[in-house]
Amino acid sequence: MADYAGKDVYDPTTAASMFDPSAWRKSFASEPNGGNCVEVNLGRGKVGVRDTKLSDSPVFVFDEGEWDAFLVAVKAGQFDLPR
Repeated sequence: MADYAGKDVYDPTTAASMFDPSAWRKSFASEPNGGNCVEVNLGRGKVGVRDTKLSDSPVFVFDEGEWDAFLVAVKAGQFDLPR
């Protein structure tokens, strides 16, 4: 991924304010104690991603195209660990 200034400059430590607090969703694969997972929030043409374990987690924001490209790569196995 290239390092560049996104369309919207934001601070990951305050980006949670860009999203509806009740719309955060945990992965269905999340462990019962919430370990090793992320939450996503789909809203306003943006996708927010944060760590489930950290109550004040920074929020990383992606536009819909970036998120779609990430999901395609995940489904294609591009991030799978070697066996």
